[in-house]
Amino acid sequence: MNLDIADVREAARALSGRVLRTPVLTCPALDELAGVSLFLKAENMQRIGAFKARGALYAVSRLPPEVRARGIITYSSGNHAQAVALAAHEYGIPAYVAMPVDAPKVKVAGVRALGAAITFAGTTSDERLACARELALRTGGVIVPPFDDPHVVAGQGTATLELFEQVLERGDGPLDSVVVPVGGGGLLGGACLVAEAYGARVFSAEPEGCDALAKSLEAGVRVRVEPAQTIADGLRPVRVGELNFAIAQRSVTKAFRVDDEALGRALVHLLLLAKTLVEPSGAAGVAVALGRKLPSDARRVGVLLSGGNVAPEQVATLLARYGGLAG
Repeated sequence: MNLDIADVREAARALSGRVLRTPVLTCPALDELAGVSLFLKAENMQRIGAFKARGALYAVSRLPPEVRARGIITYSSGNHAQAVALAAHEYGIPAYVAMPVDAPKVKVAGVRALGAAITFAGTTSDERLACARELALRTGGVIVPPFDDPHVVAGQGTATLELFEQVLERGDGPLDSVVVPVGGGGLLGGACLVAEAYGARVFSAEPEGCDALAKSLEAGVRVRVEPAQTIADGLRPVRVGELNFAIAQRSVTKAFRVDDEALGRALVHLLLLAKTLVEPSGAAGVAVALGRKLPSDARRVGVLLSGGNVAPEQVATLLARYGGLAG
């Protein structure tokens, strides 16, 4: 399926009234630290606390009713699991979710609160996928992939579409670039479709050691990685999605890597300076900007704050470590 911005616009129409048009935040203190004007798309304020609500709700809406009624299944470290659980709750159908054994408790609680049945399976996305396939055989339900699906990609792209539209509505010029956190690449794929139409560059952000996209772009083919430990639990893929990689190959200007210290500092700066709470995965794009990694001609930069589902104890730890740097 060849996707373009028309598919994202179609998804936006379908999602109207089902997802929030989250705000775009600005913060002069962050701009000064980054050396660029940042426009922060606050998907941490989205339903279930992450952009994932967009892709899951749109993908489930496109299922034939008789297929949807059998139930939906997914495999996820947390945010997509919550998004699928939300979609199932809204459509009054069963949801079955394969999650890693080390999934953050805050995300497990969110899935359970929405009524989905959880099966814990290993620590990698491959192990979760195998579990999801077993669940599909046992229940007759249909798998809603977390990222490598055209409807999921189009749905996720609505976050970036809103970002570009909202910045233009301010009346002081368009974005020239956008920075996107990358796990499996669904958010990135959708962002690329929008940025292509607006003539903007796309930069990706991944944790060091969980850099499946960067390694794949360097190799020219999808590369498998064994994800390293990182505080960004939502950005630990074994490999980037096939569809998303194809889009990224033509559209991503540069893939950046950031370490856990940069992620932690970015989270704390966002909390103390921009007064918004994100999870470490959601801070990856800001970590790139604060590290002065962007090219000198990037001046008006959109950043996707992809989620805000973070454990209070993790926030406390990071504040204790980095809080003195953002005063």
